[in-house]
Amino acid sequence: MPERHDAVVVGAGWAGLSVGCMLGRAGLDYVILERDRICETWRTQRWDSFRMNTPNVLTILPGDRYDGTDPEGYMTRDEFVDMVEGYVRRNHLLVQEKTEVREVRPADGGYVIRTSRGTTESDCVVVATGNLNLPRWPELANRFPASVKQIDGTAFRSAAALPPGAVLVIGCGNTGGQIAEELTRDGRRVFLATGRNGRVPRTYRGRDIFLWLTDNGRMAKPRTTETGRGLIGATHTISLQSLSAQGVKLLGRLKDCTSDGRLSFHDSLAESVAFGDEMSAMLKREIDDFVACRALAAPDAVPDPAETVAAEFPDPPITEIDLNAEGITNVIWAVGLRGDFGWLKVPGALDAKGNPVEDRCISVPGLYFAGLDSLASLRAGTVLAAADDANRIVDDIVARLPNG
Repeated sequence: MPERHDAVVVGAGWAGLSVGCMLGRAGLDYVILERDRICETWRTQRWDSFRMNTPNVLTILPGDRYDGTDPEGYMTRDEFVDMVEGYVRRNHLLVQEKTEVREVRPADGGYVIRTSRGTTESDCVVVATGNLNLPRWPELANRFPASVKQIDGTAFRSAAALPPGAVLVIGCGNTGGQIAEELTRDGRRVFLATGRNGRVPRTYRGRDIFLWLTDNGRMAKPRTTETGRGLIGATHTISLQSLSAQGVKLLGRLKDCTSDGRLSFHDSLAESVAFGDEMSAMLKREIDDFVACRALAAPDAVPDPAETVAAEFPDPPITEIDLNAEGITNVIWAVGLRGDFGWLKVPGALDAKGNPVEDRCISVPGLYFAGLDSLASLRAGTVLAAADDANRIVDDIVARLPNG
């Protein structure tokens, strides 16, 4: 007979491990199944110089607290993986690596989970694979000439790993903006196709921006499709103005591409710049109001070099480029990620587009999603949501089990 658990967690990233820790503390029988290694996507889908966007003091998992000497520093990719592996050891989490989940189906009031190592059963299943692990490649990518190397942000490692030549980065969220800056600092000629991503200053009034936005409640508020996620630098503010001053050639949204490498762009750069300025100003106003309302002792605001630097935007705006004429041999797509839930054969768990159907992590009876990037809040999909997601899920599991 297959083994049976109170709960099976699929995925051993920060979300799945957080849930596993809370399941163990609740005295439940569980196992965490991981297709490869703990924190696999963090090991293999982050570039070499990657740093966490959240400061160290906030980059913690349930039950932990930061006791280091650099609370407003930012972990590297490898430091984050080390921290998570330490979390597994300290909490004696039950992780089964090298176990690919191939199918989950309802069965006998619970679920049957078919894996690369066999079959197991569970009263509850927690899907913690995330919905930001597969790159979105638009149909337009198929029109680029074969002579151009195309990768996505998850495959980028360093400038040295790219073929010689100029680089076109498409998308100016965190990934696109940070990669564009790294490439130009490494001496590459860089073009950046922008969109309505907004901008988040790295620090304001003497503190990391995420500390302010956590304290004033902004991170817990719903995120709208209009605001999206603003561009933030890993250790300092990045703006479209600062990128232009460093030599990045800024473009509007990509419109079309011909097979011989002629690209056209919308005349939308000014709109993107204005949207970034507006988001930054809005966040600062909210912080100022919070400081005044609470009568907090906070230093006065000082100009941020990335926001006051003299911009060098193309005049007139660039609306067409020829890849060959510009020497562009590399294209990096940074236009978003999606999840892969094709193995989840549970009626009602996914919508017509294959996206999770859930309300605050809870889906159909006995099925849960942890760590999803969603409109539920600005912190959704980040480590900042780890404890809330885990506690909500485990509380519901405990309540539905026979001895709950």
